[in-house]
Amino acid sequence: MIHLRKKLFSFLLASAVTAWCHAEGFTRYVNPLMGTHSSMELSNGNTYPTVCLPFGMNNWAPHTGKLGNGFLYTYQDNYLYGFKQTHQASLWINDYGQLSVMPITRRDNFTEERRRSWFSHKTEIALPHYYHAYLGDAQAHVELTPTERAAAFRMQFNGGDSAYVVIDACDGGSYVRLIPEERRIVGYSTKNNGGVGTGFKNFFVITFNRPFLNAIIWKDKQLLDGEREQQGPHVGAVVGFDLKRGETVEMHIATSYISEKQAEVNLQEIGNKSFDEVKAKAEQTWDAELAKVSVRGGTDDEMRTFYTCLYRMLIFPRKFYEIDAKGDTLHYSPYNGRIMPGILYADNGFWDTFRAQFPFLNLMYPNIVTEILRGLENVYKESGWLPEWFSPGHRDCMIGQHSASVIADAYLKGIRGFDIDLLYEAICKSTNSVGPVSSVGRKGFAQYNTLGYVPCDVDINQNVSRTLEYAYDDFCIYRLAHALNRPKKEQETFRQRSLNYRHLFDKSIGLMRPKDSKGRFLTPFDPYRWGEHFTEGNSWQYTWFVPHDIPGLQKLMGGEAKFVEKLDSVFSQTQRYDISYYKRGIIHLIREMQNADMGQYAHLNEPMHHVPYLYAFCQPWKTQRLVRTIMSRLYAPRPDGYCGDEDNGQMSAWYVFSALGFYPLSPISGEYAVGSPLFRQATLHLPNGKTIHIAAPQNSSTHVYVSQFLLNGKPYSGSFIKHSELMKGAKIEFKMSAEKTHPIKKN
Repeated sequence: MIHLRKKLFSFLLASAVTAWCHAEGFTRYVNPLMGTHSSMELSNGNTYPTVCLPFGMNNWAPHTGKLGNGFLYTYQDNYLYGFKQTHQASLWINDYGQLSVMPITRRDNFTEERRRSWFSHKTEIALPHYYHAYLGDAQAHVELTPTERAAAFRMQFNGGDSAYVVIDACDGGSYVRLIPEERRIVGYSTKNNGGVGTGFKNFFVITFNRPFLNAIIWKDKQLLDGEREQQGPHVGAVVGFDLKRGETVEMHIATSYISEKQAEVNLQEIGNKSFDEVKAKAEQTWDAELAKVSVRGGTDDEMRTFYTCLYRMLIFPRKFYEIDAKGDTLHYSPYNGRIMPGILYADNGFWDTFRAQFPFLNLMYPNIVTEILRGLENVYKESGWLPEWFSPGHRDCMIGQHSASVIADAYLKGIRGFDIDLLYEAICKSTNSVGPVSSVGRKGFAQYNTLGYVPCDVDINQNVSRTLEYAYDDFCIYRLAHALNRPKKEQETFRQRSLNYRHLFDKSIGLMRPKDSKGRFLTPFDPYRWGEHFTEGNSWQYTWFVPHDIPGLQKLMGGEAKFVEKLDSVFSQTQRYDISYYKRGIIHLIREMQNADMGQYAHLNEPMHHVPYLYAFCQPWKTQRLVRTIMSRLYAPRPDGYCGDEDNGQMSAWYVFSALGFYPLSPISGEYAVGSPLFRQATLHLPNGKTIHIAAPQNSSTHVYVSQFLLNGKPYSGSFIKHSELMKGAKIEFKMSAEKTHPIKKN
């Protein structure tokens, strides 16, 4: 017993040293467990410890939830059911392309319930490129490390001579074939939760570095002796090995949406590399990516939060294309069920990510944006529509037409390499129609295009939010149409529609209000009522979603002073709410607003992310105070470290931009609002070879106000800085103070 404990301690110590002490780059600051302590009642991120490469096709993660449970991993759980290949981009969207593996000590413990094992966070190591857990019931250590389309596992068994690995190809239709003479298992899984086309399969190839002692296929809950191949509703395999106590077995897994043959090609990402070699390469990849944004001069928690957020921003959207043996790019199309040439990306909701995630990619990863937009061309060709929430195909989730913002923002910032004329055609189609699901195109387009708003009496919910978001999207289209030199009349149509937000502003209450098809404001109306006319919020939160025309909103409110007074009241009033729309009672989003203790400000919901920066138009010191408060109060590098759902990198993107000292208040404007940097030094290594150096030497938790702003050594009086200026390379210096002496004025 003492001998076993010594071996366990030695193994854990060696793993910890390898994972942490030898990590010389910024990867060591990342905590993939941040945001994993979530539940239906309260989201602290709804994340899972994602092991992957940046934008990689496959993610891997331990799963504490059974297969099919959207709560893939929750920190408060005590059991692991396996280690899962996952493509889950959101709890609410759930998963597809799944496969789970798990070590066991008895081959008849292959079912999900019987193979689960107690584990402890005390022996857990989670990094972007590496995960380790000790399974108490299985008496086994499991390590995994990724490539873009494959993964390597190493398992050490300490419980005796019985060592087995279960492969679960999932219910919903699966296939497994044993090839013992090659130490190989192949098959496919079809389990999904929608968004896939006909014939969808997640093909897999699994190889081991040791010969099989025995191998058996299982179907449903029965072991099938003598079978080498099986297809059915739910099949898998159990492989046994002749291992002495403490010995390890390595396992390599690659998958493909195209074919078993292509999975073999993808397996060459590992080739003959050992586990440690794959791990070292993955760590180098993450170090290189994270080092593109180098920050110094903050607390350890601030560093860990920053780089954890940056890691989350580099996961989605993920590659959905593969490279065949000839070097050609191809993909399985979830839109027509065929194998098609070219690039495709998946797993993103533009409703969330157009706000800051994509502006960050435009700044730091224009090559990835080019690929994503080339992928959007293929989505349009294969489905006839642009996606708004794709995982991997069109999903009926959220509102707006924010593909227009993503495309226009990229083009106006000089990103090229895609067919902008085709994408503009696709954008225009979406303004005049509804797609195969209600989130594609524009639900309520007919009323919006004729009345100037989506009315509240035509059985279209979220009508106020739709109107406001369509208006912003129309401004994006107007800017793009102007850049493409489209006909003046066409440009003017979209410019006029971008002002449609005015139709729903009720001057008597100073807030946005639903209006019926006859032009009458809804009566009675409670601006604190969540849902129905608003998306995951109320009028107090959505009134401010006019990021493209804040001067126009100020005018509607009666001028700058009234605007500031109203904006102040968002943060100062009580946390009153009406949940009568929700039949199941209070929802987690309201709980998260309450926890923030910032009045009606709901950082948990993306339409408010720009609101603290609205003071940049009038009283910038309030922006500085607010953003520092939000960063310190609502983010932390802990399992409860987010203040709501971390949606495809957007919640993280707000933090990363804000910590650097600027934010894309209105992405399409080509400007960033100046805020209050968190670190004393930051360097952004731009893809064009230029650098942005940011210095705030007096920065501290008390010195949050900017007393002077220098751009390239010269005093700068504006509260917005242009993207084009940053792309030239820039030296920015913030003189920080504990006093509200901000001299910056609106541009």
